[in-house]
Amino acid sequence: MYTVAEENYIKAVYHLQQQQEMVSTNALSAELQTRPASVTDMLKKLKSKRIVSYEPYQGVKLSGEGKKVALAIIRKHRLWEYFLVDKLQFGWDEVHEVAEELEHISSTKLVDKLDAYLGFPKFDPHGDPIPDSKGRFTAQTQEQLSCVAPDKTVEITAVGSQSTELLELLKHKGLQMGTRLEIKKIFEFDGSLELKIRNQQVITISRDLASVLFVKQV
Repeated sequence: MYTVAEENYIKAVYHLQQQQEMVSTNALSAELQTRPASVTDMLKKLKSKRIVSYEPYQGVKLSGEGKKVALAIIRKHRLWEYFLVDKLQFGWDEVHEVAEELEHISSTKLVDKLDAYLGFPKFDPHGDPIPDSKGRFTAQTQEQLSCVAPDKTVEITAVGSQSTELLELLKHKGLQMGTRLEIKKIFEFDGSLELKIRNQQVITISRDLASVLFVKQV
């Protein structure tokens, strides 16, 4: 068993390792908004439990066991997000913080029953893959909306951030998972995109917003 703080560190290292194999203590400090000295103390604890490989000034990475623990935490988080949206009708911009609390429930039996109750979903409401009980997950073939050529029809499959501000903006624009868009025009001046959503008016979004939306062509 691990404490809530230990699980938060394990998950943070996992996410940061998607960009770089060795994670610096400064990067971890910034991610968790805590002092570097506190990060060092926690990494020493996790090293003693064989969850991470850590050497001062060289960075940290998860061990094989650490990766299993991280994927189990992520599985719980994403299953709870799916449950909150699909069964309790939470907005996709409301579920992240609630799931942050629920992900620390330790009962494996509860999580397995939740997974079965939901029909073993492959992706959470933001399009992120949900690991199965063995830590396996399905990757989607997708690309950034900002990289798609005009006159293509695409479907939103994921968002690159779960910040409340971003999800609020997407909700205001009428953009969500599964929304189909036709790219009408890309403006050379600033890279903004003119989009047509089925049965709705044409909207314009910034290149910045398009760069955090992931889509597949249909």
